Amino acid sequence: MPQPLKIALVAGEASGDILGAGLMQALHRHCPHVEFIGVGGPLMEAQGLASYFPMERLSIMGLVEVVGRLPELLSRRKRLIATLKQQRPDVFIGIDAPDFNLNIELQLREAGIKTVHYVSPSVWAWRQKRVFKIRQGCDLMLTLLPFEAQFYQKHQVPVLFVGHPLADSVAMDNDTLPARERLSLPADAQVVALLPGSRGGEVAKLGALFVDTARYLLSEKPHLRFIIPAANQARRQQLEAILAPMPNLPIEILDGQSQTALQACDAVLIASGTATLEAMLFKKPMVVAYKLAPLSHWLLKKMVKSPYISLPNLLAAEMLVPEFIQEAATPEALGQAVLEQLRDGSQQTQRFAQLHESLRCDASERAAQGVLQLLGRS
Repeated sequence: MPQPLKIALVAGEASGDILGAGLMQALHRHCPHVEFIGVGGPLMEAQGLASYFPMERLSIMGLVEVVGRLPELLSRRKRLIATLKQQRPDVFIGIDAPDFNLNIELQLREAGIKTVHYVSPSVWAWRQKRVFKIRQGCDLMLTLLPFEAQFYQKHQVPVLFVGHPLADSVAMDNDTLPARERLSLPADAQVVALLPGSRGGEVAKLGALFVDTARYLLSEKPHLRFIIPAANQARRQQLEAILAPMPNLPIEILDGQSQTALQACDAVLIASGTATLEAMLFKKPMVVAYKLAPLSHWLLKKMVKSPYISLPNLLAAEMLVPEFIQEAATPEALGQAVLEQLRDGSQQTQRFAQLHESLRCDASERAAQGVLQLLGRS
């Protein structure tokens, strides 16, 4: 009988906790006596992880917040590396959180411990030189998207495309009626979902723009209905403040329920980000907008190598979804683009079905098989 495996994992936020739990569950099916150590959230702990400290200590967003917590982060990482060198796991799996995990992987690999990174950072889009650090510190990169794997192959990094867990969890066909019933929306109404983002800065830059676009759309199609999911109470308050001067607009704020909103709607006006992938998986015609502070936009234009900002376009390798950035994102331009999708969004939705199929690979199982193959346990 082979020795039981000891596997270390580190996730830094809720999305990583979801991925980590799915991977642990798949690994456990193959190796019932596996031991899990490292850092994770409640979902990973439910799968048997003994977390060295609360995952929330790594869940930091924003440059200023990171700077304020930098001494703690560096101290925790140093102690974690020392502990893992002492524990000698069979493999270390860093789940996303590249600024924290890539350095751990580099040091553990130099100490003779195999390393895996799960979820590629956006090296294909910007800061491409990070690929050399990844190649030095990583025995295997697990990517969620196929074009990421192609990038790593080109740079001689061992890589496995595993598919996207969201593509596994979202059905290929979704009926709008159950979602509309849950949201008390008329079955025969035309509904547009507005998704300006889940972060305060995104809502500050796009919330009013999306509401103004809704007003433009109503001038063209007076019977439209709008739904706008609020990621949390703070986002709800932001959106309520934007809508307060316009109490008669047919815009309903939802508490969360972004997937229900996507299932219920006929078209989506959406901020660039992971939500565009969800909208694609629900086969909803969409228009993408994004705005940054002028200096940030100027810097990113210099640094970003990708021709597109939205995941559907990156996956399709073409301008399938209209993208409006900075000054191009006006209520009239966005409104006209949404009207076109309401008239006929079939070109998008047919392609979305093909892209969904390409990502539907049982990601957790494929990731587990990649890890076990690396360890000679396949």
